[in-house]
Formats: sequence, C-alpha cells, structure tokens
Amino acid sequence: MCTMIVEKIKVDGSGKGTSGWFRLEQASISYDHPFNALMEHALNIDFVNESMGPSARVAVELSEQAARQLARTILVVLDQAEAGGHL
Repeated sequence: MCTMIVEKIKVDGSGKGTSGWFRLEQASISYDHPFNALMEHALNIDFVNESMGPSARVAVELSEQAARQLARTILVVLDQAEAGGHL
C-alpha cells in the first residue's frame, strides 16, 4: 500500500547527473515504495532542477535505518563545523 507521504523543500546546491553537474533547486522527500531498492518501503529523496527537465535529477532510496543515520550524521557534521567557526 502506498503511504502518499511526501514533502517538498527548496534547496540551494549542486548535484551530479548523467550530463555532469547542475544547480539544485528542490528536494522531494517521501516515504513510499522505492523504484529500485529491494525493500517494501524506503525514504526516497529526489534532488531536482525542474527548469532543466527530467535529466536534472539525483535520486536516493534509503532504508529507514540508513535514513535515520544519515540525518543524525548530517547534524553532527554541521554542529562540528559551527563549533569550529566554519559556519
């Protein structure tokens, strides 16, 4: 059964696709059936630049455990960068 859980946010950064690097403008985060990962449900992240068409997309499908570890690790790294005066 599909969960239909999805959130979209604006992002500022770059992603690398089949044609090289491109500017990212949006991320869609969902918890639903993955397209490729061999699991029933996954945390799916699509980084996109819609104005550049479908080729400007980077997709990630993560297990629940991997997604939680990634989220924690991102916060740890940002906290370390802030404590070191880099932010």
